Amino acid sequence: MSTRSEASPEQRVVELGLEIPDYRDPPYGGRYGRLKAYHRIGKLVMLGGITPEERDGTRIHPGRLGEDLTVEQGYEAARKAAVNCLGMTRLALGSLDEVASLARVQCFIVATPDFDQHHLVGAGMTDLWLDVFGEAAGMAGRADIGVVSLSNKNCLELWLTLESKSAPGGG
Repeated sequence: MSTRSEASPEQRVVELGLEIPDYRDPPYGGRYGRLKAYHRIGKLVMLGGITPEERDGTRIHPGRLGEDLTVEQGYEAARKAAVNCLGMTRLALGSLDEVASLARVQCFIVATPDFDQHHLVGAGMTDLWLDVFGEAAGMAGRADIGVVSLSNKNCLELWLTLESKSAPGGG
């Protein structure tokens, strides 16, 4: 088995036993209306909002942090959304091995006004991405933002911007 420094992101996914969703079919956006799955400008890829849901729509820990969800449940939901981002990244780039680095992530977290542990929830995604991409490519700038509500009672939503190794067409 490869060591983390030698293994590619796709190899790490296998080693970690992660089940990455396939977003090719059915088309992205069915439950939430007409949405663009991702937008690409050269090497920069911006993913649409990603939630902690299974492909069939089953939500992971719906609710509000500080009211009916614990920080640990929020962390698990962030981790699930991060796994879903890996699936959307495969849709955009074809392989996780094409990721040069994660650039920026916005994590919108449904929380009570007095909840102040957003950063501990957002750590769920960062920890997963570090496991997959390593320190150099997997550490992104991150903003964890408390919000009143999100679609379908999801407890969080991620917006990820990443850099690919090559531009469309190999340039």
